[in-house]
Amino acid sequence: MTDLSTTPRPRSYPGINWIGVRTLYLREVRRFWKVGAQTVAGPVVTTLLYMLVFVVALQGTRPPLHGTPFPEFVAPGLIMMAMLNNAFANASSSLIQAKVMNTATDFLTPPLSPLELTIGFSLGAATRGLVVGIVTAVCVLPFARLEVANLGLILWFGLLACLIMGMLGVFAGLWAQKFDQLAAVQNFVIMPMTFLSGTFYLVENLPEPFSTISHFNPFFYLIDGFRAGFIGPANAEGNLLVGAVMSGILTLVMAWACWAVFRSGWRLKT
Repeated sequence: MTDLSTTPRPRSYPGINWIGVRTLYLREVRRFWKVGAQTVAGPVVTTLLYMLVFVVALQGTRPPLHGTPFPEFVAPGLIMMAMLNNAFANASSSLIQAKVMNTATDFLTPPLSPLELTIGFSLGAATRGLVVGIVTAVCVLPFARLEVANLGLILWFGLLACLIMGMLGVFAGLWAQKFDQLAAVQNFVIMPMTFLSGTFYLVENLPEPFSTISHFNPFFYLIDGFRAGFIGPANAEGNLLVGAVMSGILTLVMAWACWAVFRSGWRLKT
């Protein structure tokens, strides 16, 4: 008979396995940092090209928007757009690469719970989004005089936007079976929602029903709240309280949904 007292048992972690979470988080950060020219420098260059077109080439032809000079209006929107896209790309590319290359066992075999997987992947994606945002903000300073009017709004909407998009990237990475499916989500869902959320313009200037529809786009509130942190809450186009509450609730809902899909092993363990 087998002596149960000598049978190896899985290691038991009371509470959260912080060692495992930290390891997964560092894996995600080092994964994008090793190719920083592509994951960090590339988005910054793209944003600078937008600034070159909208600010330098069209200098003097764009009037102030709600009393805010056009460069100071458009710069926060471009920074947030870079953060959203890169947070999404980090988690989604990591998971689809793991499925295609059959390396998902790297994070499925260790004693990591669904909650710990959610924390590790979402924080790794948020880190990439925040790093890109900080570097981009520094690089656009020669084109726009960015002033911090409300640091709380910048931190709240910036951090939650990266977390939301990181967790959305988890869904896309698990759903996609090949890279072109992931590219379709990026090109036909993420990018249109970003461009149609007031990144370069006031949504109130859109004809109906597009102006009203834009207020149902969560990206509008993320960009508007983040921009208000630079140009002042009084210049916000939407309701900042509604945007803050919406982004908080959406973050919690996305976190629960990510925990649920990791717990079920949907398209990951089959």
